[in-house]
Amino acid sequence: MKPFDLTGKAALVTGGNGGIGLGMAQGLAAAGATLAIAGRDEKKNAAAAKALGGRAISIKVDLRDENACRAAVDQAAQKLGRLDILVNNAGTNIRKAPQDYTLEEWRLVLDTNLTSAFVASQAAYPHMQRAGGGKIINIGSMMSLFGASFVAPYGASKGGIVQLTKALATAWAKDNIQVNAVLPGWIDTALTRQARKDVAGLHERVLARTPAGRWGAPEDLAGVAVFLSGSSSDFVTGVAIPVDGGYSAQG
Repeated sequence: MKPFDLTGKAALVTGGNGGIGLGMAQGLAAAGATLAIAGRDEKKNAAAAKALGGRAISIKVDLRDENACRAAVDQAAQKLGRLDILVNNAGTNIRKAPQDYTLEEWRLVLDTNLTSAFVASQAAYPHMQRAGGGKIINIGSMMSLFGASFVAPYGASKGGIVQLTKALATAWAKDNIQVNAVLPGWIDTALTRQARKDVAGLHERVLARTPAGRWGAPEDLAGVAVFLSGSSSDFVTGVAIPVDGGYSAQG
């Protein structure tokens, strides 16, 4: 048995056309998996699939649309011939004081970050059950652990990701489906570059608090994705693993 070999496995990565999702997808592809990259931006999807060296297909989908989300999961399983791994990475954020959000903005963030992960997992379940097992990786955040004044819906969605992970893990263990969460720290992506523009002093505070002394890079998520997708994690389920350079450990 090769615990980190994903040859013959098929993975769907939502929001896999950039940032953390693409970093994880690159790790999965390097370990031998074939992939489907799902997202709203068709050009970015295609570019990501090309960057993965011909090991990926792309699927254009708005994951907030329940029927489209379910159809995308089924399409990935059909085109790849199977579905062994689901990475629920699609996410968005709107930064405001809590009193300033509209309900439409609240729903946009919750539907993108949390509801789509639930729906995609539901849709993946029968494919994994028929195959005799599978792996689901949900992407949380430091905001799964900590509060911040300017991310009320985002924090709620990412806290919900951890509890959803535990619920699915306990429900589907009998089907040999392991469900875990990854909690990225401050990773250098388009979302966090915008955050540094929106939040004065954020860059300096992150560096001061992170023992590793740097912002993370998307490729820092590749290893944990491979671990949680392979046989090495068959007895690991329902946990949330920070990948944060020690940020959450720093007192």
